[in-house]
Amino acid sequence: MVRLFLVVAVALALACGGVKAAKLDLDAVNQAQFTESEPKGVSPTLLKAQILLDRARFSPGLIDGRLSDNFAKAVAAFQAANGLPSDGKLTRETWDKLTTTFAGPVLTNYDVTAKDVRGPFTKRIPARMERMAHLKRLGYRNAPEKLAERFHVSEQLLRMLNPKTGFRKADETLVVPDIGRGDLPAAVVSIEVDKASRQVRVLDPSGKAIATYPASIGSEEKPAPSGAAEVKRVVHNPTYHYNPKFAFKGVKAKRPFTIAKGPNNPVGSVWIDLSIESYGIHGTPDPGKIGTTFSHGCIRLTNWDAEDLAAMVKPGTKVDFKDETAQDGQAQ
Repeated sequence: MVRLFLVVAVALALACGGVKAAKLDLDAVNQAQFTESEPKGVSPTLLKAQILLDRARFSPGLIDGRLSDNFAKAVAAFQAANGLPSDGKLTRETWDKLTTTFAGPVLTNYDVTAKDVRGPFTKRIPARMERMAHLKRLGYRNAPEKLAERFHVSEQLLRMLNPKTGFRKADETLVVPDIGRGDLPAAVVSIEVDKASRQVRVLDPSGKAIATYPASIGSEEKPAPSGAAEVKRVVHNPTYHYNPKFAFKGVKAKRPFTIAKGPNNPVGSVWIDLSIESYGIHGTPDPGKIGTTFSHGCIRLTNWDAEDLAAMVKPGTKVDFKDETAQDGQAQ
């Protein structure tokens, strides 16, 4: 009887509008409008805002349609760059300005190719670095992971947008974000690494941020450096070399080892080498943890943000580390 009562109660609530899941499809997101109420769960309005921020290079990190610290920081950065009060809240004024940055649909259709589903994939990736060194490649685990990263979204959101898709064959049509960021900024003067806010900013000659990315920056075990540095080189699809002198927590190896290339490599798909020995700005195999965990001393971005930044810098580009006042989170 209790179970029957609960079923009836939920049915009544749904019928009366007391419990209503947000519709999440191409039309719902593309036509989403600003609302004063704070959304719960995945929201078409938040998803649209995240895609627009991503396109404008005020990256929210992993696009998932939910409220998060990375989303609030991206909103605040966009507000500051556009002369709005930078409180990190999606206000009507912010929404109106954000929606002027791109007039097209934020969700679009994508036809899966044979290459998308063929791989090659690395189905099992061990957690320990020493064991990763035995693999010939640190590729994507499967097609959903590969496609999710391509379109800057979580795998969960990709599946929500495409509930009837198996991600196993070519010629399937997916609903995905239109994450085209357009031309690269022409006047990049320096990069600012803000330890307190866990953000990397690209600055123009006036000191204005023209791109921002959420980042995981250093830890108590291996803090990020301070002061000024510069870019030495950019390495795409890098291998990862571990030196025992790093003494990372959980790594017991007493001899150096090398981990093969691939997007699930510990430094992801690109390495921006800095003039401070053994430090760099790089990608990650786990974009969902960016900005919420610490790193092994370097500056970690999502693979797509690291690649975007790598396309803007060149040898000699200045990198300034802005010291933190406080930092919370959990070490990784």
